[in-house]
Amino acid sequence: MTGILRKMSGRSLKSITKELERFAPLKYAESWDNVGVLLEPFTERTVKTILLTNDLTENVVKEGIEKNAELIISYHPPIFASLKRITNATWKERIVSQCLENRIAIYSPHTAWDFVNNGVNDWLANALPYSTKEPIKTLPEVSEFVGGTGRLLSIDEDLCLRDAIEKVKIHAGIKSVNVAIGKNQNIDSSQIKSVAICAGSGASVFKGVKADLYLTGEMSHHEVLDAQEKNISVILCNHSNSERGYLKEFKQLFHKMIPESEVKVLVSEVDKDPLESY
Repeated sequence: MTGILRKMSGRSLKSITKELERFAPLKYAESWDNVGVLLEPFTERTVKTILLTNDLTENVVKEGIEKNAELIISYHPPIFASLKRITNATWKERIVSQCLENRIAIYSPHTAWDFVNNGVNDWLANALPYSTKEPIKTLPEVSEFVGGTGRLLSIDEDLCLRDAIEKVKIHAGIKSVNVAIGKNQNIDSSQIKSVAICAGSGASVFKGVKADLYLTGEMSHHEVLDAQEKNISVILCNHSNSERGYLKEFKQLFHKMIPESEVKVLVSEVDKDPLESY
């Protein structure tokens, strides 16, 4: 690794964000979202090391400092609600303070990555053996080949709910999921022929969508009950578990844009979903 770092030429923050936004234009992010460059140190550093994370916690910031990252790409925006001061009183403020002190920039793509082709929802869809795939919703001016909100899959081969559960766990790299079985479905004998997918929190995207299975990170108790009564089974992975595995795939996509000889990309080793099974 030392030899690679020594040879890396690096890129400016502006050059890197140009490539990131070419892959996932920020105009495709939800209107309520906070995406793009969230923190830009006054004194710019050439970016030679990028740390990818799903959530930017204090442990991830520490990891970024230890690995000498000049840029952290945090899928979820760590700055969302307004900050009225930057002190050491709260962990959100400390994240900003530590990154500024160490001249680490922060970039968040969030729902722009959900929308685009080869983004987070497409990664999650790859857990299952679909024959066709299309966005659940898209914009009038956008081709479905560019992307859209959520994904709707058609399944041609035999797939029961139990098999779908195992495939999702393997793909997401997790040990367990929460499952609600549709009112008239059987976990072993009922065939899954259509799946609605939305990484993160999918209930608002699934409104009015008929499918045999909903696959997402989280839904409320009453949203799950409603789906179940409509004979729709539900697989919940926990919010960030439905997204985190995409980081390794994006690392490969990034190096098609900018070679590893210029910028090294690392996936956080300490980033994890806050909920654990016991």
